[in-house]
Amino acid sequence: MSCGDPHETDCSDVLAEVYLYLDLECSDDRRLTIREHLDECSPCLREFGIEQEVRALVARCCGSDLAPAELKQRLRTKLSELVLNAETRELRPD
Repeated sequence: MSCGDPHETDCSDVLAEVYLYLDLECSDDRRLTIREHLDECSPCLREFGIEQEVRALVARCCGSDLAPAELKQRLRTKLSELVLNAETRELRPD
């Protein structure tokens, strides 16, 4: 994914590391780089928000169990659809 705008850190690199970022499994320097990118890139921040929601839903549904990959993908797809629907409603003129 790329938003089309030039960034010091490529969008696809940031999104590939979003779970490391969320799990605090990357260096402080890398966390700062990712945070700075998310602060300036709305599409990545939106995707990051979806990933946070997936993690929260999985944690609620599965507790300490690991969620199957298929469940995570279904949740990501559904959340993406909800975000797109909300954005479409916001853009519609009254």
